[in-house]
Parts: sequence; C-alpha cells; structure tokens
Amino acid sequence: MKEPSPDVPVSLFSPADDLLVRLQRAVRLVPRDGFGVKRRIALVIALTWAPIMVWAAATGHFASASPGDSLLNHLGVHVRCLIAVPLMLMAEPFAHRVLGTIVSTFVPSGLVSPEDRPRFAELLRSIARWRDSPIVLAAITVFVVATTITVSRAALLEDSDALGWLPGTQGMDFGATWALYAVRPLFLFLLLVWLWRLTITGMLFRSIAKMGLRLVPSHPDRVGGLGFVEPYTGGFAFVVAAASCVVCANAAHRILAHGAKFADFQVQLLSFVGILAAAFLLPAGAFSSPLRRARWRAKFQYGTLAGRHFQLVHARWVEGREVKDDPVLSAPELGPAADVATLHGLGTHMRVAPIGMVTIVPLLVSALLPVLIVLSLEVPLQEILLRLLKALA
Repeated sequence: MKEPSPDVPVSLFSPADDLLVRLQRAVRLVPRDGFGVKRRIALVIALTWAPIMVWAAATGHFASASPGDSLLNHLGVHVRCLIAVPLMLMAEPFAHRVLGTIVSTFVPSGLVSPEDRPRFAELLRSIARWRDSPIVLAAITVFVVATTITVSRAALLEDSDALGWLPGTQGMDFGATWALYAVRPLFLFLLLVWLWRLTITGMLFRSIAKMGLRLVPSHPDRVGGLGFVEPYTGGFAFVVAAASCVVCANAAHRILAHGAKFADFQVQLLSFVGILAAAFLLPAGAFSSPLRRARWRAKFQYGTLAGRHFQLVHARWVEGREVKDDPVLSAPELGPAADVATLHGLGTHMRVAPIGMVTIVPLLVSALLPVLIVLSLEVPLQEILLRLLKALA
C-alpha cells in the first residue's frame, strides 16, 4: 500500500497558514515559527491609529469641546484600529492550532481507513492549492481597492461615525482621508481573507465527508466519532468578535453622540448576530449527509443486533426454554441486556451534525458581547446580568 508522501503536512495543515502569512514570512514580518502577532499588532496600530491621533492632537480635534468634533467620540476608528484588526491578527495562531489539530486527528481516530490515507493526503494537497491561490488573494485585493475608490466622499461623510471636519466642498481633511484609504480598506481586506479561510474550512470538511468515513453510530460522542470537530469554531471566535465590534461601534456612536436608543438597533444587531453565527456554523453541516446515512443504517444494524440478543434473553429467562450458548449472549463487548439497550440507543440517536455547546458558545459569546456592551450604555450591566441569569435559570 502506498503511504502518504512525507512532504504532505497532514499534522500541520491549517486554513490559517495560507499564502498571506507566507508572504509576510518572506519579508520577515512573520517569524518562520509562529505568527509574530505582537509585532504585527504594534505595526498596524502605528500605521493606522497613531497618524490620526497625532493629526487630531495637532489640529485640536482630539478632545474638542464640541462632541461632533472630538475624535474621542468617533468610536469606529478606535474600534477598527485597536480592537477589530488586532483581533483578526490574534485569531491566526488560534485557528492554526485548533484547525490543525482537528485535521491531524482524522487519521489516528480511525475515521480514515489505512487504504484511504493516500487519498486523504492528496485531498489536503488539493485544498492547500486553493488556500494558497494567488488569484484569490489578488481578487480580494482588487475588490478592496475598487470598493475604496468607488466610495465617494459624500458617502463617507454621511456615515455618522466617519472622520472629516472640513465644511462644504473644501475636500477631505487628513483624518477622513486616512480613515478612508488606510483604516477601512485594511479591515475589509482582513475580513474578506478570513471569510475565504472559512470557505476553505468548509471545502475541507466537505471533501473529507465525501471520503466514506468509518463512522461508528454507537460512539459516545453521538456524532459517529466526529466529536473532535466540534471545537473548530474556537478558531474563528476572534473574527466573529471583530466583525461584531465594528457593527456595534456604529450603534454605540449614535447612542452616545446623537441621542439614539438601543431599541432603534435591536432588531438589526440581533439579526446580524444570527447571520454571523449561522455563517460560521456552515462548515459543520458538511458532515450531515454521512451522519444521516450512518444513523439510517444503524436503525437496521443495531435493531437487528438488539433484537437477536433480546430474543435469546427472552427465550431463556421469560419463556424458560433452553437456549444453546450463543456468541451474542457471551460476548464481553456487548455485556448484559442493559448494555445492549444502551448501545442501541446510542446507535439510533446520532446527531446529524458535529455541532454542540462547544461549537455554538464561542460564536454566540463573541458575537453577543459587543451587543451587551452597547446595551449597557442604557441599562446597567448588573441588571443585564441579572436578566440573563433569570433567563438561564
């Protein structure tokens, strides 16, 4: 049997270790081992947030008496530069570790048969080619540039949280220009890169699901042995938080600077949270078809096994008939009737996707925490926590 080539990164494969990271390694921005998160965050803040702060301080817009003129009140720029972009950079090592560990577990878990290991290795090579495609990275760059160019000055200034204090047709000042051509494009670029990484994860899971995995319906994780896949959303939690922070920053600005109410944004924010969570749960759905098929087969296979076992038990202990020794009755791995019933229950009540609390909680916490912070601008945080505890009780 042909073994996987040693150059196949089966134990290291991760959608987060892509062409963008490798390009940064080539220019020594990212170290060969690791992701250099701290240095990159410091560089991003120095290139995006610091110039605007220096300019605002020099022109008297840093802490102006007028709320509309004070840079401190423009939460969008602070959130993008100091929270959202750093969070997306911090997500890379987490995603690499989480997703890399998940991918490396398929073979030792027994889900991939020895005969399919070369095929599994080739699958990873194919996904890696998509992950490292320069065409995709170029398309994202072109889209960001085109979007930035087509966004007019008027559209920027219509945003209540946008920078820009020059009146009339005098043009954009430095703050608005830097926010439009540096801060926002960087955030959009990283967000689209992460959406592509999410897509790659979905493609990876879908390809693996089509391999004919050796699912065990009676596995105690209730997903045929795929329970180790459930924590994959932990690798994207920081990205979800980053997106939620930017959306909530706009709502917070309108509440603080323009007298809006949380009720004005409640439906939009909660809808956004729902859409965001659903998008990052989609990759797990790739395993639903093989899990449904395994559960359907288990109803017959485990039903037959349990029926045979209980018929013999019934004949011997209820009807009092002599029953010849049968391997089913004496098999230690099956045990007594109660164990067979448990086995049948596990096998016929599989979940149809590797989605559990460990999958959902990181997404909801990351998406809802910024919303709760916005809500705390009107409702005391203590009252919010009490309401949550009552709802959970």
